[in-house]
Amino acid sequence: MDRLTSLTVFGRVVECGGFSAAARRLNMSVTMVGNHVQSLEERLGVRLLNRTTRKVSLTETGKYYYERSSQILADLEEADRAAGALTSTPRGTLRVYASSAIVRFLLPVISEFMAQYPSISLDFNVGERMIDMIEDGYDLVIRTTPPPDSSLIVRKLTPWRHILVCSPEYLETHQEPRTPAEISEHNCLRYTYYPFGEEWRFEDENGQQQSAKVGGNVVSNSAETLRYLTLTGQGIFLAPSFVVFEDLAEGRMVRMMPSYRPVEFSINAVYPNRSHLPTKVRLFIDLLAERFVDHRKWMA
Repeated sequence: MDRLTSLTVFGRVVECGGFSAAARRLNMSVTMVGNHVQSLEERLGVRLLNRTTRKVSLTETGKYYYERSSQILADLEEADRAAGALTSTPRGTLRVYASSAIVRFLLPVISEFMAQYPSISLDFNVGERMIDMIEDGYDLVIRTTPPPDSSLIVRKLTPWRHILVCSPEYLETHQEPRTPAEISEHNCLRYTYYPFGEEWRFEDENGQQQSAKVGGNVVSNSAETLRYLTLTGQGIFLAPSFVVFEDLAEGRMVRMMPSYRPVEFSINAVYPNRSHLPTKVRLFIDLLAERFVDHRKWMA
């Protein structure tokens, strides 16, 4: 039997949870599905699936083989699509969701992309909510923190770090913290989706991680709200560098604890499935990656 076909059939059995469901999805007989799986097992000399009258499950070897073979099939499909994309014109609607804090960096890329590919329509939404890409129907999400769903595919665009900031007026009435331990004495303006919750994390000059348990009277999913409250002297803010870099350059904010660097994150392009990436999505991600190179030095 054709080995690639057998690999595909085996993958569908795993994903569908059984031979009958896989047969329906592949428009193939249950017997033929079983023959393909049996052919793989005989070739390898191992059992890949445990079979019962109610369901099938992966053996330990089967789990490893499924993960590796799925990646091989995905790479082959991506190579086929890349070759086809050289002679085809991308078209259709590209649905993108992005954090509002980085819109200013995305807009020039969007404008360039639309000029290059006039056959593509854009459905672009911004916000701070944690969306479900599959349920909400997005092709791509641009995030500033790791996605909660580990099954999604992530491509790093640029690293970045937070900066601990306050207004000059705030320091007129408050003692500047010198170490993470002293941060707890301050009113900390907190971002709802900070990955570590109420624990602000830093690295000292030796690269050792230190943390501060923080509290305060404001929690918000709006970085712009927290920025405004910081500017008006309401507290201290562990702010994304791309939100406050202009305020720091013009003296409206002060950087604190420069010898302690907040941990590194990255701005990521997130999409649902490596093996079914439309050309329009791949082209947009490639352009994003190319343009975000210019932001890497100051963001990090």
